[in-house]
Amino acid sequence: MNFIKHIGAKKHLIFIGLIFILGGCQSAYYSTLEKVGYHKRDILVERVGKARDAQQEGKEQFKSALAKFSSVLNFKGGALEDKYKQLNDEYENSEEAAEDVRNRIDSVESVAEALFEEWAEELDQYTNASLKRDSKSKLRNTRKRYKKLITAMRRAEKKMDPVLNAFKDQVLYLKHNLNAKAIMSLQKELRSVKSNIAALVKDMEKSINEANAFIKEAGL
Repeated sequence: MNFIKHIGAKKHLIFIGLIFILGGCQSAYYSTLEKVGYHKRDILVERVGKARDAQQEGKEQFKSALAKFSSVLNFKGGALEDKYKQLNDEYENSEEAAEDVRNRIDSVESVAEALFEEWAEELDQYTNASLKRDSKSKLRNTRKRYKKLITAMRRAEKKMDPVLNAFKDQVLYLKHNLNAKAIMSLQKELRSVKSNIAALVKDMEKSINEANAFIKEAGL
């Protein structure tokens, strides 16, 4: 849910102006958001959702690229130059999708670290021992769920590079060898590429499921 929908037009303008002034300072950034009623816990849940969506889109893009790669290797005639351009487009789209996934995961990690640091520091402010124990328990459980989530996300992220490298190799090879012999040479790599993408898709699906579970269960 977009937090801008939750603040008035006047506060929105103030918020935008402050963000431009503050630039990349994370602590000031989160502090400013809290002043307009948007807290770290809300930002974390929203960013987890966006990271999940980016992984879903990335998964579909990598599957699309594999389909295009397979069609090129099953080349039966026509302009090889066109086939190369199609494959290059799929590679570039996959690279953009991967970058979006990386950025979204980084943004999740950034706000999570800020949230947990603040939460731990504020435990010392309690005067009620029972409430302090309850908050400490919730912090521990939330950290545990988060660790499971970020581990799944980073595992899936690492699987993207071998796939992107393989696609880049194919594209470069075709660029300089637009002939049937080159197609035959690349056919030998198809099984390895399929295997890498299958592993990537599997880990992305696990990560997406972990994100859904975190959003549903996070008792922040």
